[in-house]
Amino acid sequence: MPGAESDVMGLPTGAAPARRGVPSGLKLTALATGFVMAALDVTVVNVAGAAIQEHLDASLSELTWIVDGYVLVFGSLLLLAGGLANRVGAKTVYLWGMAVFFVASLGCALAPNAGVLIAARLVQGAGAALFMPSSLSLLVSAFPEKRQRTRMLGLWSAIVSTSAGLGPTAGGLLVSAFGWRSIFLLNLPIGVVGMLMTRRYIDPSGVRTGKPAVPGHALWIVALAALSFALIEGPRLGWGVGPVLTAYAVVAVAAGLLVVRERRADDPVMPWELFRRPSFAGANLVGFFFNFALYGSMFMLGLYLQHARGASPLQAGLELLPMTIWFPLANIVYSRISGRFSNGALLTVFLLIAGVASLTMVGVSSATPFWVLASAVGVANIGAGVISPGMTAVLVDAAGAEHANVAGSVLNANRQLGTLVGIAMMSIVLAGVPDWSRGPAVSFLLIGIAYLAGAAAAWLLIARSERVGAAVSGKVTARV
Repeated sequence: MPGAESDVMGLPTGAAPARRGVPSGLKLTALATGFVMAALDVTVVNVAGAAIQEHLDASLSELTWIVDGYVLVFGSLLLLAGGLANRVGAKTVYLWGMAVFFVASLGCALAPNAGVLIAARLVQGAGAALFMPSSLSLLVSAFPEKRQRTRMLGLWSAIVSTSAGLGPTAGGLLVSAFGWRSIFLLNLPIGVVGMLMTRRYIDPSGVRTGKPAVPGHALWIVALAALSFALIEGPRLGWGVGPVLTAYAVVAVAAGLLVVRERRADDPVMPWELFRRPSFAGANLVGFFFNFALYGSMFMLGLYLQHARGASPLQAGLELLPMTIWFPLANIVYSRISGRFSNGALLTVFLLIAGVASLTMVGVSSATPFWVLASAVGVANIGAGVISPGMTAVLVDAAGAEHANVAGSVLNANRQLGTLVGIAMMSIVLAGVPDWSRGPAVSFLLIGIAYLAGAAAAWLLIARSERVGAAVSGKVTARV
């Protein structure tokens, strides 16, 4: 009910008690379907990119907008969606998002040209922004016990990662058999199943008071939109032309006004007090660098395999399978080892592994044996399969159930910002270094650096915070 207070467990007192008799697997599946659609749409489009370019006569910048336009709206509305979930309930907002995504997917499938496809992808991003943070919040509410929640987070990530890992292969099969439009039609049955299961098996969450920080969110959206325009259109228009310079000026002004507003506002866009917790700040930094590297590499590899190595969409999807199949396998490994090792240590080690593996490919060319490329990217993605659930677990523990909605929104906003910048940077490199023997090499350098930057954030903020916490806990235990 409106204005409900939080109880001692951090859950709103207006929340319904957990529904008894519903198997955990059904709850988990219902809450993973939205994330599955969002993950599929990023990875499937990467394989279909060449076909979309050919059939819609789309330029590289238009293709980048088709991918990044979705990420732009997704990332810019996540924080607003988290606040909305607090006011009207996470289950309600989750279902709204699924419905919007369903309709937008149909629009993408029917798009007659690149402009309409870009517009439909923007609406898809709005739908994803609604259901993504609500999914995490509902998961936390459905599994309040920490050990079970950690295991469910691992399995939840495994379901999503399986979709992301199989996405390129599924996309290649669909594009080859039915054309590129079929990749968006795939969302329709998934969306129907998800909405029906959520309505039946997921309890509504409580609501809290507070109003959305509309002016702050507007500034955030303007800054991200201007940044996207500058990064995506800069290679095509030229970095020194008026529109691009104006976009950078808009970024600076909007960001400056947002900082001023956030310092004075009673209703800030970001929960800045949470960033004082090193683990929370570290999880968000890891999320940015991780998505920069992972989705930047997926975008680049989909084009590289087809343009540089002459693969068809089906061949590219099959060739990506040994690189991406490690996502779900590593997620399952995480669920088994997370109780024996700290998340800070796991994140540091596996980000280092991913970074070093990526840097081994800075000499890649069209003549590089496929097994060498697949091995290096596969090793990096083993790390990625542990990193995703690990940083989510760190965030949930740092924020607590009381802040689950907004914390999930902040993490996903930072991750989508990383995706946005990562894909845009890959596009800039590929446009600036059109030689397919050199462009991917530069891309792998940036990808490796991003993974290593994430490892530094995990070690300095998360692992150090865990060591301090363990030391304090040990002293308290000794006194007792």
